[in-house]
Amino acid sequence: MTKTQLVVFDVAGTTVFDGDIVIDAIDEALKLGEVHVDRDAIRALMGIPKPVAIRTLLEGRGHGVDETSVLVEKVHQAFLERVMEQYRHASCVREIEGAGEVFVALRERRIKVALDTGFSRPILDVLLERLGWTTPDVIDCSVTSDEVAHGRPAPDLIRRAMQLTGVVDARAVAKVGDTPADIESGRAAECGYVIGVGYGTHSRAELERHHPDVVIEQLCDLIPLVAGR
Repeated sequence: MTKTQLVVFDVAGTTVFDGDIVIDAIDEALKLGEVHVDRDAIRALMGIPKPVAIRTLLEGRGHGVDETSVLVEKVHQAFLERVMEQYRHASCVREIEGAGEVFVALRERRIKVALDTGFSRPILDVLLERLGWTTPDVIDCSVTSDEVAHGRPAPDLIRRAMQLTGVVDARAVAKVGDTPADIESGRAAECGYVIGVGYGTHSRAELERHHPDVVIEQLCDLIPLVAGR
C-alpha cells in the first residue's frame, strides 16, 4: 500500500453544492437553440467537458457537421453566461459540508489538495473567488478541462494535477468525485484509490457500476480512509 500524497477532488457535486445550477443552465441554453432534451440525459453527462456534453446532446438531431459546430458554440456560450451569473449570485451555492475542514486536515498530514473539473477556467475561477479557495493558502492547485488535451474520462486532469504538485507515483493519488466520469478518470490515471461520493449527481448504485474502491456519504469520511494509507 502506497502512502497517499495527493487527493484530487471534483468540484460541483463533490466539494461544492450548487443545487441543479449546471443542469438548469445547460437545459436553458439548449432551449435557446430550440433543442429539448430530457434532464436525465443532461445529468448522465455531468463531469465531462461541457462542450463535449453539449455536442453529445445535439448529436442525431439532423444537423450537418458545420451546423452542429455552430450550434455547440452558441449553446455553450449561453451556458457559460448563465452558469457564471448563478455562481456569482445564487444563494444556494456553498461548499459541501466540511469541505474546508477536510482540505485543512489533509494538508496538516502533508497530503496535497487539488481540484479538477469539467468546467473551463473562467467558471472555476468564479467559484474559487466566491468560496475563498485560494492557491496556495487553501488548495495546492486546480485544473480545468480547457487546460488539458482531453477532459474526463481521460486521465489528463489528474496527471496535470500530479505535475503541478510534484507527485510522480499515481498509486499515491486518491481521486474523489460524484460522477462515473470521475471514477473512470481515476482508473485511467491508475490512481491508488478511487472514491465516489453518494451525495452528488449520481447515486451510490450508479457509481458502483463503475467500480470505485469505495463510496462515501460524507466528505469527512475521506480523512480516515486516506490518512491510514
